[in-house]
Amino acid sequence: MLGANDGILSTSSLVLGVAASGASRSAIVTAGVAGLFAGAGSMAAGEYVSVSSQRDTEEADLRLEERELASDPEGELTELTGIYEARGLPAALAGEVAAALTTHDALEAHARDELGLAEDRMARPLQAAGASALSFAVGAVLPLLAIGIFGSSVRVLACIVVTVLALAGLGALGARLGGAPELPAVARVVFWGALAMGVTSAIGALVGSLV
Repeated sequence: MLGANDGILSTSSLVLGVAASGASRSAIVTAGVAGLFAGAGSMAAGEYVSVSSQRDTEEADLRLEERELASDPEGELTELTGIYEARGLPAALAGEVAAALTTHDALEAHARDELGLAEDRMARPLQAAGASALSFAVGAVLPLLAIGIFGSSVRVLACIVVTVLALAGLGALGARLGGAPELPAVARVVFWGALAMGVTSAIGALVGSLV
């Protein structure tokens, strides 16, 4: 959701700024396409680095837990028993569960119940990078198509309308998925989106008049 919002707003602001400078349709579309690929690449790289750091931390925690299991298995069993007791199991049952899970796979049990790390929830840098790049690109395509398809007399207006509608739709969807009120979310994203487009257009017009 955030990647798509970024793609929509950054690309629309970019093409509107270039359009306000008086550039040709070819230059506007070229700038938009370049912005799409640059933004998607930047999102992918940033997400990969961030999630890789998270993955490194998770793996370091697992290695530490593995060493603790090797050096003090009884202490780790007591610790696991205490976790299950804290969750409401009677002491005897908590001890049985901890012993059974330790026999099955001690590291898995501690990773899941002590560290909160399950294999299906571990950080995946490549997956995160791909998802970020794709969501940004999908969002960026909308204003880029609007500015490229429509004629010179209406392309700026078309880009603005498409951008506002897309931002409003994503704002409403995000609020609905999160169980939050939709109207404030829509108003917030549309206001800041319109402000960003306005500022970029003004800067583009100023630079166009000076260069």
